[in-house]
Amino acid sequence: MLASGSPRRRELLNRVGIPFDVFVSDADEHCALPAEQAVVELSRRKALAAAAVYPGRFILAADTLVVLEQQVLGKPSSETDAERMLSALSGHTHEVCTGVTVISPSGSVYSGADYSFVSFCDIPPHEIHAYAFSGEPMDKAGAYAMQGRAGMWITHLSGSESSVIGLPLYLVRDLLLEAGYQFDYSTSVVKE
Repeated sequence: MLASGSPRRRELLNRVGIPFDVFVSDADEHCALPAEQAVVELSRRKALAAAAVYPGRFILAADTLVVLEQQVLGKPSSETDAERMLSALSGHTHEVCTGVTVISPSGSVYSGADYSFVSFCDIPPHEIHAYAFSGEPMDKAGAYAMQGRAGMWITHLSGSESSVIGLPLYLVRDLLLEAGYQFDYSTSVVKE
């Protein structure tokens, strides 16, 4: 059970052939902890909310935040907010923190986090404005999708691409294995 409404997380799980159903949690997403700890706590809250509705199943939840110079950039509240965030990110390196929690069918909880760093080129203001009002940044931490048009602004990535998109697949694998999940490698997930 994927405790997330994110289409990007669904795409990533589909890409690697992990079957799932979707549960969109209404867990409280406000947390006063530093971003590096908050993402784990928020993913844990989402997973526990799903486990309460679907006991006895594997539950997977994640949360992503962008941090620039100690300032947390969540999802933009408006196009103007997206423009503000993107202007701040332009020409700088920022941290992308993604927390992941897996709950086993027996109720054991396993959590971890990935911290990646992304550098943006100097983005011309007219590109920032056009992108901010394109609709693409509106449901994304930091107001950008690296797998979309904003990928053209990335000059360097240190860490996990899938984590920046919203779900560090290596960490998902590790936590699922720790929780007792059995992967089926008998069929290919690559479509030619």
